[in-house]
Amino acid sequence: MYRKGLLTMKDFNVWLSSFRESIANYSYYVEFDTVYKNADSIKIELNMMNSLIGSQSIEVDFRNLVSKYPSVLRCIPILLAKREMNIFCMDEEGSFTYDFKKLNYSVEEYVVFMRKTGLFELMEKHLVSNLYDYVIGVEAGLNSNGRKNRGGHLMEDLVESYIKKAGFIKNKTYFKEMYLSDLEKRTGLDLSALSNSGNTAKRFDYVIISDKCIYACECNFYASGGSKLNETARSYKTLALESKGIDGFKFVWFTDGLGWISARNNLKETFDVLDTIYCIKELENNILSEF
Repeated sequence: MYRKGLLTMKDFNVWLSSFRESIANYSYYVEFDTVYKNADSIKIELNMMNSLIGSQSIEVDFRNLVSKYPSVLRCIPILLAKREMNIFCMDEEGSFTYDFKKLNYSVEEYVVFMRKTGLFELMEKHLVSNLYDYVIGVEAGLNSNGRKNRGGHLMEDLVESYIKKAGFIKNKTYFKEMYLSDLEKRTGLDLSALSNSGNTAKRFDYVIISDKCIYACECNFYASGGSKLNETARSYKTLALESKGIDGFKFVWFTDGLGWISARNNLKETFDVLDTIYCIKELENNILSEF
């Protein structure tokens, strides 16, 4: 492998072999600040519902609690790991959409809901001792579902750290999440070849402006495979080909992750037409210093 300016001559298989299994940081797995914030927003209601734990007459106690403090309803959905305030249920007796912001049925219907969903059993049998602690666990589980989105942001953050290290300054010589139309206005470039004559609202993760060129960058990391990778590779191959005739402009793709192993053929098609495709190892080797 060798470099000559920005043109990187490299073997695809060697390049792919450097891809990483993960770029997870310590907050990737669960964002506990968010977990605590969500649980604290209903802490008062949860503590009132705690009065039902171990109750020998839970239906009566629930009716009295809701009648006196109807706001306790809003903490019920999260007990079922639901964030929505409207929950649909149906059985042989009919279908119901319960509103937990305000009573839209009689308290008796909410008693049925609590019984049939198993929430009364959870509390009256003392299977949990504190609903606030229980919700902390539920929120942690729900928060873990956001790892895929956080993975995308991790790659963006990683790339940005190297952009800064290379000496570029935010909102002066590099810009985050810039639309193609805004890029045209700022630089005066005609990028209609990329926008389908203005019909596509394309947004780049980063735009780097240097004395040499204007670089429009996309960033992603794929730890696992899937159809999304093939779609991404095809899309970026099209961008690479469309951008070749634009003077003073280059499309750049930063990507990595073992998910590409299963989609290597599509990735190679883009690799073969895009000189400015880079992985994390190349960022570590200061490729951005050549921009």
